[in-house]
Amino acid sequence: MARPAAVLGRSLFGMGALAAGALAYGVLVERGNYRLRVERVPILDAGSEPIRVLHLSDLHLAPWHKNAVSWIRALADNPPDLVVGTGDFFGHRDALPTIREALMPLQAIPGVVVHGSNDKVVPRAVNPFGYLFGPSSLEHTGESLDFEGLHAFYTDTLGWHDIDNASVPLTIKGSTLEFVGLGDAHADEDETDSLPEWLEAAREARPDSNASAHRSITTIGVTHAPYRRVLDALVTHGSELIFAGHTHGGQVCVPGIGALTTNCDLPTSYARGLHVWHHASKASYLNVSAGIGTNIYAPVRFSCPPEAVLVTLVGDDIGYA
Repeated sequence: MARPAAVLGRSLFGMGALAAGALAYGVLVERGNYRLRVERVPILDAGSEPIRVLHLSDLHLAPWHKNAVSWIRALADNPPDLVVGTGDFFGHRDALPTIREALMPLQAIPGVVVHGSNDKVVPRAVNPFGYLFGPSSLEHTGESLDFEGLHAFYTDTLGWHDIDNASVPLTIKGSTLEFVGLGDAHADEDETDSLPEWLEAAREARPDSNASAHRSITTIGVTHAPYRRVLDALVTHGSELIFAGHTHGGQVCVPGIGALTTNCDLPTSYARGLHVWHHASKASYLNVSAGIGTNIYAPVRFSCPPEAVLVTLVGDDIGYA
């Protein structure tokens, strides 16, 4: 009969081998298993032409991410009508040329973008298990990234609109979409408390504000980190759909259970996918992307493959379920 110590030793060895195998799979296989999730959201006026929106988030690109760049570029082979970016495209201090290479095929397509903290400060080494104990802390004093260069690429080269704490109306295929963006709540850069004031001022300042009074406008919220205060504010002020990232879908998930963390106060059941977010007597669709990349110091995914999302907006006169 085997001694208890020997049995325990073999059990621990087996568990260690299993954990090592799972880690190797997460680093070498699943992290590069890119997927395009496809969703359909009925928020346009009945009879409207469908609008295909490509949602990109948390690219965390580094110069050596050649496979990710090739996959992102290929998304333009079937061009969407609109691109929504929800931040953290930078993943390394020297990544701006890589970001340019990845996104240039989308140059002729209208877009809006907000930013995450990783677009401004060089990523630091992290303990990936630290996320399990609460939202990560933010280093405000790290080495600065070329955020001005990133911003110029978005606005001057791609022609996208930077809507960090700002709004912009776009007319796409006959539908008027009002995009309302809030800054990164994880970095306390969201102007959520003053949203009513600046949003009203922005609407009043639009040259066509009176002429478009008769026109149906669909409001869409955009933010990096989906903290509850941000989602509640966007729902309160009319958003029918909200795009967000930041969570990485939990990044390392337990099969059959799902995400263990969202790195914010969002419930883990909302860590990725399309949901309905209720607040008071109102509701909005909420699309949270699991993102394409990871922090370069925690390059692993498990039961949570990287993704971009293609959301088709369609006309419907049916209310929320």
